[in-house]
Amino acid sequence: MLEMRPDCERCGVDLPADAGGAFICSFECTFCAECAEALDDRCPNCGGELLDRPARVGKALAANPASTQRRHRGQA
Repeated sequence: MLEMRPDCERCGVDLPADAGGAFICSFECTFCAECAEALDDRCPNCGGELLDRPARVGKALAANPASTQRRHRGQA
C-alpha cells in the first residue's frame, strides 16, 4: 500500500491523498506536478521515473489514512 506522503519533497506544497497532482517514483519519493516537470519527470533521489500517484478516496482513505510525515527538503 502506498504511503501517500502529504507534501512535495522539493517545494513543500500540500499534496492531499484524495486529489490528483502528485507524482512518485518506485521508492515513493513525492513531488508536485510543477516540480516533476522541472525535474524532467526524473526523481533527483534515485533517478527513477516520476509517474502520477493515484488518489485514495472515501472508505479506502478513512480505513488507510495518508502519512502525516512531511518530507520537504528544499530545492533539488
